[in-house]
Amino acid sequence: MAQSRKTALPSAAQQTGRDFAAIALAYAKRAAADKKQVNHCKWVRLAGQRHLDDLKRSKKRDWPFKFDPWYANDVCEFIEGLPHVEGKWETPTITLEPAQIFILAMVFGWRDKKTGLRRFTDTYIEMARKGAKSTLTAGVVLYCTCCEDEPGPLVLIGATTGAQAQKVFNPAKLMVQKTPDLQEAFGLRAWARAITCDDNGGTIQTINSKSATQDGHNPHLAVLDELHAHKDRGLYDVVHSADGARRNPLYWKITTAGYILDGVCYEQRTFTTKMLDGAIVADHVFGIIFTLDGPKDFTPERKVGDDPYDEKNWPKANPLMPITPSLASMRRLAVKAKGAPGEEGEFFTKRLNRWMSAASAWLSVPQWIACGDSTLRLRDFAGLDCYVGADLAHKSDLTAVTLAAVTADDQLLVKTWFFLPEAVLNRDGQSDRNNAELYRQWAKQGKLITTAGDWVDQARVERLIRRLKSVLRVLKVNFDHFAAAEEMAVRLNTDLDDGDGFAFILPKNAKNVTNPARNLEARVIAGPHLLRHDANPVMTWCVGNAVVDRRIDGSILPKKETPMSMNKIDGVDSTVHAIAPMMLTTEAEDEGMDDYLAAMRAQAA
Repeated sequence: MAQSRKTALPSAAQQTGRDFAAIALAYAKRAAADKKQVNHCKWVRLAGQRHLDDLKRSKKRDWPFKFDPWYANDVCEFIEGLPHVEGKWETPTITLEPAQIFILAMVFGWRDKKTGLRRFTDTYIEMARKGAKSTLTAGVVLYCTCCEDEPGPLVLIGATTGAQAQKVFNPAKLMVQKTPDLQEAFGLRAWARAITCDDNGGTIQTINSKSATQDGHNPHLAVLDELHAHKDRGLYDVVHSADGARRNPLYWKITTAGYILDGVCYEQRTFTTKMLDGAIVADHVFGIIFTLDGPKDFTPERKVGDDPYDEKNWPKANPLMPITPSLASMRRLAVKAKGAPGEEGEFFTKRLNRWMSAASAWLSVPQWIACGDSTLRLRDFAGLDCYVGADLAHKSDLTAVTLAAVTADDQLLVKTWFFLPEAVLNRDGQSDRNNAELYRQWAKQGKLITTAGDWVDQARVERLIRRLKSVLRVLKVNFDHFAAAEEMAVRLNTDLDDGDGFAFILPKNAKNVTNPARNLEARVIAGPHLLRHDANPVMTWCVGNAVVDRRIDGSILPKKETPMSMNKIDGVDSTVHAIAPMMLTTEAEDEGMDDYLAAMRAQAA
């Protein structure tokens, strides 16, 4: 199996003359060097750069992973030995293209230094239709069944319907039937609804949404095909239900873009982009997205995105062009899309892999990270006029408190605290599964304050605000509009108000938010000389989650991508709340703040 294969078999380069690990490295270098994103989109370029960066990290003793070329070569050599089962090809067996080799080399080549097991347990691959995703996945299915030294490997191929699941199962089945040597080497048998492996007791079978209520699966490999079509999390949660029961599981998700922005696919896509952008760290996840670039994906010099009708851009979403799809077929589809408005959305989504109606990110995560300084401390705020903004959780949600001040040379200082109930850390299998894992990571790092029970301890939050007031010159505290905030504001004004109105509530709407949000936006773009924050990874995640409504009148309103999204922006809201009182004009205070503060003082009395 995997270890015995490594000791018994020569390298792929010796067998085939192809050094797949070297091909993958060359692909990563080309992508990373494509700074103008002419041939590779932002996410492919970042995936390539991640490999190069990780190779440097792997030389350090304390970094737990290494890249082993043997495994990268072995999986590619195995799949290139499989036959074509659809269409007409120049060779009888599969010939992998550089983009495919890169994916395989990353997923199977990166290993844990101590155990030798795969580093990546979760894979997200998104590309346009006709990119041979099903063929590649069929090869992965057979490799994981036969070659990973896993006793009784169960391989599940999942999709919303049985027919869709067959699109990966049938090629794998035909590959087995057409290759007697494969049958003999591993004892493979192809049946109508399953493939079995006599050598290790392995089984390959399909699963669909109708069987999503069935628990008890313990997969070594779980494939989720066309994830964009999954309208709920049922099947996704079922295949993940036994996570941890296998020593080296692999969840392999393949898809094209779609329309469901509040579904599990766009959630996984967003997680992948955050990871590639550096907003979160997830060493167990490999992700790559082949698509056209929008204006926000380029450096500030480039104000427009890729022209969807310029054929030079099409390979960015179709990395196997012109092999598949052909240039001629893409040209026909483009003409059809131009002439029939109803066809344009399908062309953009399925052929150019662009999510329709997806809101674009507001602040640039790399630009935000560039302004980070983990050495920022409370003493840096001493002597400055300080302001606090707070976004309090309604229930068992994230709570954020931001301290902000502007220095004499107009640099905005921002330090943020986050609170979360301990119960949220253990929500495996729920809709915020990814969040729970991130929260545990951040809590362990001390970047997230946990409070006992199922609810945020608002008293703990209030004690922080009182402490800040006691050690710094905090002039105002601004809350979001929420019952707990009103009660807290009354208590703070009773004890700490000096007559100017210490704690108040400024409702979140475009009128109140536009100026502080624009101020923050401009400082992020300008760079570290105008913004210095404490590099809290929870805040970086919030920044990457925020999108913005831009109104005709020029006003803006930061928000979540969809109302039901589990990607939080509480830190962004609390920061905008903190900046807002710095920018309140006398007229604005006269219009509403005086009346509100007078009412608060009367209530406290």
